[in-house]
Amino acid sequence: MATLPENFSYSEDHEWIDAATDVAAGTTVKIGITSVATDRLGEVVFAELPEVGDTVTHSETCGEVESTKSVSDLYAPVSGTVTAVNDAVHDDYAIINNDPFGEGWLFQVEVSEAGPLATAAEYAKANGIA
Repeated sequence: MATLPENFSYSEDHEWIDAATDVAAGTTVKIGITSVATDRLGEVVFAELPEVGDTVTHSETCGEVESTKSVSDLYAPVSGTVTAVNDAVHDDYAIINNDPFGEGWLFQVEVSEAGPLATAAEYAKANGIA
């Protein structure tokens, strides 16, 4: 399992943002799924992501990630407008497993409101990896 980046925030649904838990409205953040999620899912073979211009709402479904084991809903950790989607993911879904906190990011959102987020230490403790 990859080490959790300390400067990221985490949702209870195993998504991350590349900003602190007190992310301000107007900030653009990248969003992905954690190594905890990729370990549980297994090999990711497909991802349905929101499109640029879509509005997402924190704690609500905004896509799906399909693996060889199951299909899992993707929940938005923040509310806002999608400003970019990582096309590299659609070219090679393995990037999500291989680099979940880097090149495997899924989409970007201009934040209007943050959802409930945890620090790396809080997320690790809640998931038994502290």
